Amino acid sequence: MDGSGKTTQMGLLIERLRREGYDVLETAEPGGTPIGRQIRRILLDGANQELSSRAELLLYFACRAQNVDESIRPALAAGRVVVSDRYTDSTLAYQGAGRSLPLDTIHALHRFACGPTSPDLTIYLDIDRASGLARAHARNAERAAAAQPDETRIDDEAAEFHDRVHQAYASLCLNDSKRIRRFDASQPIDHIHADIWDAVAPQLTAHSLSNGTAHV
Repeated sequence: MDGSGKTTQMGLLIERLRREGYDVLETAEPGGTPIGRQIRRILLDGANQELSSRAELLLYFACRAQNVDESIRPALAAGRVVVSDRYTDSTLAYQGAGRSLPLDTIHALHRFACGPTSPDLTIYLDIDRASGLARAHARNAERAAAAQPDETRIDDEAAEFHDRVHQAYASLCLNDSKRIRRFDASQPIDHIHADIWDAVAPQLTAHSLSNGTAHV
């Protein structure tokens, strides 16, 4: 959920990975590439309230396909560790549950846009809707005060939308508990980071042994 502190935790994780000697690709969605960042402006700009749900879904996957082809797959082929801020789970939650779009369509688009490129481990930072939105709105106010681009379109959705998204994440965690690890985002930052590292470290061991394509 927005406001869960994922940007902070991603930064701490990447910093530790690099201290441990890993070559890391840091990426984010929407965004990740020059083309993806142009798509991001369309998707998140609060002025684009007329953007339809289907168009939104297709833009997210266009951005993801570009990121996979241009950045993620080359990094994995080079033996790097990939850490991505969001991937298809977020689309299932926001566009599937939030926008009530068909899940089978989302899965089909994922197969087309991403092929076999899926995370070995997903970190889910769980926060209640009210607290997460309060943090997100405070962040958006800081961005506005700093004259940074408006990225409020999703955050400004009704509370019922965000409740559906939160419930979808809970269902994803239950249905894929081996890949998706849930962490309580209300805990102290250092405590969350330590728990995340405990989940990530075994993936790194497997990656080192296989010299394969581990990504988080």
